[in-house]
Amino acid sequence: MTLQELVFQLERFWSERGCLIHQPWDAEVGAGTMHPETFFRVLGPKPWRVGYVQPSRRPGDGRYGENPNRLYKHEQFQVILKPPPDDIQDLYLASLTAIGIDPSMHDVRFEEDNWESPTLGAWGIGWQVLLDGQEITQFTYFQQAGGIDLAPISGEITYGLERIAMYLQEKDDVYDLEWAKGTLYRDVRHEEEFQLSRYSFELADVELHRRLFESALAEGTRLLAVDGGRAYLPAYDWTLKSSHAFNVLDARGAISVSERAGMILRIRKLACAVAKAYVDAVTPVPAATAEAERG
Repeated sequence: MTLQELVFQLERFWSERGCLIHQPWDAEVGAGTMHPETFFRVLGPKPWRVGYVQPSRRPGDGRYGENPNRLYKHEQFQVILKPPPDDIQDLYLASLTAIGIDPSMHDVRFEEDNWESPTLGAWGIGWQVLLDGQEITQFTYFQQAGGIDLAPISGEITYGLERIAMYLQEKDDVYDLEWAKGTLYRDVRHEEEFQLSRYSFELADVELHRRLFESALAEGTRLLAVDGGRAYLPAYDWTLKSSHAFNVLDARGAISVSERAGMILRIRKLACAVAKAYVDAVTPVPAATAEAERG
């Protein structure tokens, strides 16, 4: 199964089980969780089911295209089930069968691995899923996002697409993967990995990224004061930009230990304010309260 066929199969599987199939978010994110279809949709009481592929950029993980298993940018397939069905683990195992992995013939193990995103003010309890000893999925019950306790909680399933494809194709080097028939992962992504890695470690302008970080936080904060908080989506985009600027600075070795905690806290503060603005915008005002405000 090629990498793109793997994506097609997962999209078809989850679409048939009531998930909206969304597109990647057009911004630099460090994980699929940062996509608005996760960050916002897990907030509030409205049920939601969605699946999407998200390219995830982690500047510090770049290896100039020389490491067969570590990438600056990798692909995740993310599924959000809100609220999570009682048979969510069985659904997940069925999805493995749909992509050609028979759980009865392999060691599929759920190992406790609780998850946290300090910059998003988000955390959850769950497992990493190991297939014959290799992690292929992060499986999380979200408890909090944007500093807000979730009710109901959401089930998040994050598939590591390259790892799964390498397993299916029996490849030891990610660049030897067949992306499509006759086209290797190397043909699509190797030069990109080299150039982006070099940028993150050698070429990125440190002072520019410091200004970007400060400007992104300032613009996100300003937008939350516009039109009663109705600009929370662009404010969130600027939150993501501040996070990416931080990640580039971190990869360049331009952040001290003492600076690091403070910068993460500032991103988290903005993310939490954005989450509150979203909840305030989508939460109906009780009739009695609305009447009292008019009176």
